[in-house]
Amino acid sequence: MSKRSINGADFTAMVLAGAEILQQHAEHVNSLNVFPVPDGDTGTNMNLTMTAGANELKKNNTASIGQCAGVLSKGLLMGARGNSGVILSQLFRGLSRYSAQYDELSTQQFAAALQTGVETAYKAVVKPVEGTILTVAKEAARHAVYYARRTTDVTELMTEVLAKAKEALANTPELLPILKQVGVVDSGGQGLVYIYEGFHQHLMSGSFGASASVPGQAPVPVIAPTTVLPKPDHVLSSVQSSAQSQLSTEDIEFLYDMEFFINRQLGGNAKANFNDELFRKALSVNGDSIIVISDDDTIKVHVHSTAPGEVLNLALQYGEITQIHILNMREQHRDLLSAGMDIAPMPDVFADIPKEISSIQSPAELPADDLAPYGFIAVSSGSGIADIFKSLGVDVVLAGGQTMNPSTEDFVNAISSISATHVYILPNNSNIVLAAQQAKELLEGERDVTVIPSKSIPQGIAAAFAFQEDDSVETNSGNMLEAIAQVKSGQVTHAVRDTSIDELKIKAGQFIGISNSKIVAAADDLLAASQALLSNMLENGDEIVTILLGAEAEAKITDALSEWLQETYPEVEVEVHEGGQPLYYYLFSVEP
Repeated sequence: MSKRSINGADFTAMVLAGAEILQQHAEHVNSLNVFPVPDGDTGTNMNLTMTAGANELKKNNTASIGQCAGVLSKGLLMGARGNSGVILSQLFRGLSRYSAQYDELSTQQFAAALQTGVETAYKAVVKPVEGTILTVAKEAARHAVYYARRTTDVTELMTEVLAKAKEALANTPELLPILKQVGVVDSGGQGLVYIYEGFHQHLMSGSFGASASVPGQAPVPVIAPTTVLPKPDHVLSSVQSSAQSQLSTEDIEFLYDMEFFINRQLGGNAKANFNDELFRKALSVNGDSIIVISDDDTIKVHVHSTAPGEVLNLALQYGEITQIHILNMREQHRDLLSAGMDIAPMPDVFADIPKEISSIQSPAELPADDLAPYGFIAVSSGSGIADIFKSLGVDVVLAGGQTMNPSTEDFVNAISSISATHVYILPNNSNIVLAAQQAKELLEGERDVTVIPSKSIPQGIAAAFAFQEDDSVETNSGNMLEAIAQVKSGQVTHAVRDTSIDELKIKAGQFIGISNSKIVAAADDLLAASQALLSNMLENGDEIVTILLGAEAEAKITDALSEWLQETYPEVEVEVHEGGQPLYYYLFSVEP
């Protein structure tokens, strides 16, 4: 069926279809990670980013493609995770800018919108690399502009765009040698192809706009993330009341009402020092209505949060979680409005103890004299590493790393929670730097933020050590960048597939050592792989080796590694700390 233009309803349905297909294939995209490590996350990041945008669009779509593209762009921008997610958000940000003045797009206008998206994405990346999602988007958009002169049928145009995107994806190994060496196509490019497949499938179905939620048409269900928390049972009263009708469901910002206890005698890190104030501050990044009451054995917690998973991750650092109650207040509110009933409160697990609610003001509400000169945000994976950053004066530690990258919105919320004149961000992962930078740009003119592009935990720790509160922003930034440049970072994990990189043959299940983002060692034995990695990293003049122990590190291997270091490199000082990071048995830092 020929279609000469697409409106907001068409565009909404195309995006939802694209998001669904991407979600179905997210694990395949993850598997295309160049390194055979167990935490490839491009598919996860793109899926979470696209889901955030699609759900925002589902709630706020209209018949105007300009308005719908704007809504999508906002959702993607705030939900962007990882480099692939940020680039994806920029592709649609450019498309949104072009489409803003239109209610419908013709073939030539749609092609121009795709091209504007590519130009916007390229500008957002400091050093664009060909053979990535950028190349796939560029070749597809370039072909769209060419072919749009030859057809007025949007479906026919999208068929050509998809074909060209697949062709460009297949060619990525020719542009990026590491892809050819490993035998995979670019993971981000594959994710974009899946989105375009959704666009194409919807247009080919001929049900133009039929799935979009506009007057007279059937609604599309909101796309759920791959992993969701179980829904608690609702607790409803039979009392008729109009109180809830005075509140808009979407005004419930911190929608998960959480109550639980932490048993400090079971699980967690028994040695972890618990600080009520720091714990409340961490909870406030994504929440309010915070109650934290603790004694030597038990911590009682209540919080309304947008990120229940992060709340539980924070809590697990200190012990075993018991008596968990999680209520989705928006869902309950919707049910109550439709039933004409009021809300009965969640059973109060704090009924027998006094309540002291911590009120946290935003920087905008505080007098200038109450603002600290500097604040810090760091991304960390593992309770021990989080404790190290806190001991170095970091205000907010965001749970994240390779397996789960914080979103742009996570950074925006963290910045907003810190009462400081200037805020530094330590992303501590190369895949998180763009999201941090995007958050800084979103708050331009409102908050002073500097992103120190730390690409590993050791770099982040070195940068935090180099900071001096009495120095200026410029001096501190320079010192932290210099500290990062001095650190060599290493990590030991296991391979999830057979591969060959730089003449190093790796078998699935072997232990691999990675030095500054390059695999330099592979062995069947964890100790041997660790020794080979450290031998590669250490040079004459190096003085300090720091070992951060992962959650799966074994004491006997750690002891043997420390003894080997002292015997082989007697001039080197060795420090060992609990890191608690998942998937990586050891993180190494080598400094001169």
